[in-house]
Amino acid sequence: MTGPLTQRGALSLLLLLTPAVTPTWYAGSPCSGYSPDESYNEVYAEEVPAARALDYRVPRWCYTLNIQDGEATCYSPRGGNYHSSLGTRCELSCDRGFRLIGRKSVQCLPSRRWSGTAYCRQMRCHALPFITSGTYTCTNGMLLDSRCDYSCSTGYHLEGDRSRICMEDGRWSGGEPVCVDIDPPKIRCPHSREKMAEPEKLTARVYWDPPLVKDSADGTITRVTLRGPEPGSHFPEGEHVIRYTAYDRAYNRASCKFIVKVQVRRCPILKPPQHGYLTCSSAGDNYGAICEYHCDGGYERQGTPSRVCQSSRQWSGSPPVCTPMKINVNVNSAAGLLDQFYEKQRLLIVSAPDPSNRYYKMQISMLQQSTCGLDLRHVTIIELVGQPPQEVGRIREQQLSAGIIEELRQFQRLTRSYFNMVLIDKQGIDRERYMEPVTPEEIFTFIDDYLLSNQEVARRAEQRDICE
Repeated sequence: MTGPLTQRGALSLLLLLTPAVTPTWYAGSPCSGYSPDESYNEVYAEEVPAARALDYRVPRWCYTLNIQDGEATCYSPRGGNYHSSLGTRCELSCDRGFRLIGRKSVQCLPSRRWSGTAYCRQMRCHALPFITSGTYTCTNGMLLDSRCDYSCSTGYHLEGDRSRICMEDGRWSGGEPVCVDIDPPKIRCPHSREKMAEPEKLTARVYWDPPLVKDSADGTITRVTLRGPEPGSHFPEGEHVIRYTAYDRAYNRASCKFIVKVQVRRCPILKPPQHGYLTCSSAGDNYGAICEYHCDGGYERQGTPSRVCQSSRQWSGSPPVCTPMKINVNVNSAAGLLDQFYEKQRLLIVSAPDPSNRYYKMQISMLQQSTCGLDLRHVTIIELVGQPPQEVGRIREQQLSAGIIEELRQFQRLTRSYFNMVLIDKQGIDRERYMEPVTPEEIFTFIDDYLLSNQEVARRAEQRDICE
């Protein structure tokens, strides 16, 4: 309301401020309903003290409003020069950055006081919480328009708003960022290495130190895995890739690798002798390997029995040769004859009462057709045929003496009365007897199943089709 108050308005205000008085009616009043009392001539009403009249001519009723960090805009009924007089209404406001606490508008009352109070309080935003693995700096604390810039510790990256501003509503702009560890750890593997295999081995034991691992953020490495053999393992010949992988707390990972190379000193490949074969330890041509020379059935080794692959990558000695086996039948006893076959040959002794015996003729015919198979299995045939004094004993074309024939029959319990045959192994033990002719395949099956050594089994596997 602007301008001076009107008289009517002033009067109305005055009436509002005057206490109410209950009126007293005269006796005999037409409206009382009572008859006049003779003992009383009149009734006096109680006098009400007159209310103090407001004097609008006094211009200043209330103290001048002065709001710190704010402003009061007043409108007086008396005009612009009477901003604190009776009836003046003031609208209160605060400067930017301040908030009004109290009444937004007040009025100067007849009590010469304002109808309310207010003050301006500086606006603030709540304190920002600290972020994990990061911090922030603000231009003006928590006050209006203050800008807080976020930063992360080394190894972390900021995700979200990089800065926030304190706004007029007391809230910060944007949202709270986070510091994320996205940098992988740093890992350094040992240097690649090369090592020679040990003698008689195709492997080398290799050691190394664990990798150097460091996390770029909080320094915490949760796990380091190895793909490949452990340090101190035996590595075979060739190149081997060893890979390490490190993981930090944020599951970032980093890998490194190095090479382990193992070399084997090797000699030139040895060739087996003619009419013979080789058995070698280890790989057969590596440093420390030993190769032994063997001759086929009916042949004897002449020369060194074995050779060794040396560190110079050359074989020791010189290769032996296999020469046809020389059987000395001019010995004094059957034992002397059999000793020549010990661990070299198996014996198949065929006995018959006379050369015309049909079992004998059938058996010798089948054996003559299987000479290759017999040689592969190191079998020498001894024939004892006939009756004394015409009895004949022979090994191939060499004739045996009557004394040795008799001893052989006694040692092996071979009768002259009918056809019989005995198979003797390389240790001179009677292993199988036959009373009737058998096919060479039956003999070969028995030898292959029960009499072959490991070396002979391997040799037979190589020569399986040699007689076909």
